[in-house]
Amino acid sequence: MSAETEKRPVKLACRNVWKIYGPKPTQFTDSELSGDRAAIRQKLRDTSHLAAVFDASFDVHVGEIFVIMGLSGSGKSTLVRCLSRLIDPTSGQVLLDGSDLLRANDRQLIDLRRRTMGMVFQNFGLLPHLSALDNVAFPLRIQGKSPADRYARAREMITLVGLEGREDSFPHQLSGGQQQRVGIARSLAVGPELWFLDEPFSALDPLIRRQMQDEFLRLQKMLNKTIVFITHDIIEAFRLADRIAIMREGEVIQIGRPVDIVLNPADGYVADFTEDVPLMRVISVGDVMDQVAETGTSANGGEPIGAETVLEELVPRLAAGATAFAVRGDDGKPLGTVRAGAVLEILARDHGRRQGR
Repeated sequence: MSAETEKRPVKLACRNVWKIYGPKPTQFTDSELSGDRAAIRQKLRDTSHLAAVFDASFDVHVGEIFVIMGLSGSGKSTLVRCLSRLIDPTSGQVLLDGSDLLRANDRQLIDLRRRTMGMVFQNFGLLPHLSALDNVAFPLRIQGKSPADRYARAREMITLVGLEGREDSFPHQLSGGQQQRVGIARSLAVGPELWFLDEPFSALDPLIRRQMQDEFLRLQKMLNKTIVFITHDIIEAFRLADRIAIMREGEVIQIGRPVDIVLNPADGYVADFTEDVPLMRVISVGDVMDQVAETGTSANGGEPIGAETVLEELVPRLAAGATAFAVRGDDGKPLGTVRAGAVLEILARDHGRRQGR
């Protein structure tokens, strides 16, 4: 976890969450679900039960994009439904700002979903008989906002997602990417503090999907939401995430920054899962720079760069003859220098990984 993320307060905490399916899942008490994991799995099999979520624990910090990923059937969508209480876990705690969501009654849950949580799913879920503007305004109508207030907010959200001029269009008149933008605008209209996105771009064509990822990152830079994002696409996960949780058979097997996961996989499964991720797109300048106090290197790489810049973006400057790059923070203060040799070393390592397959 980066130092910046670690300093932020915890928005959502998942504590020993289980979701068990089978003839009688309630027979598995908290005490029976603690102890040796292999023995628990064996008992589940012996009694014809399945743990779709297996003892999941993690924190999501304010303003963080926390990506949960895994192959189909790994439990990621079940987990996010437990976190949002669309389904109830068999055991464990889900804490939102320190309060246990599992203790919330129906009325409290409805209020949380109307005002605090936003949700976007793979199925756009637009109401076909409503225009784009009316779709975006719909949750505000449910909240009891006046027509003037809800339409003013809806128009603001339509503009935010780049759909000006399409306010009066119906869903069937919009492309897939435009429909998903309407879904995102509708979700954002209520000003959620916590945003759940379950494979929101997986139904889109590759080019549109990339555009929507760009749009998502743009929105996050503006809005700084706390986000739980579900995907099975490793490249998408590594592009969007501050941190990633990788799941297998219901269990979270590794959590970390993209660069930490790709450089230090927890096991062979994670290594195989991440082998197609180009290191140059994952490792950022901040991961390889010489600190200000440690370097006397003169930078000739042109304009200073930010610590979050991925190494791939430096390749054109390297080709033009740059040997070092000055790194500055958001406040303009110098942070360090990146040597061309450090970038080329990662490039060679990336090539070696591909050759070794």
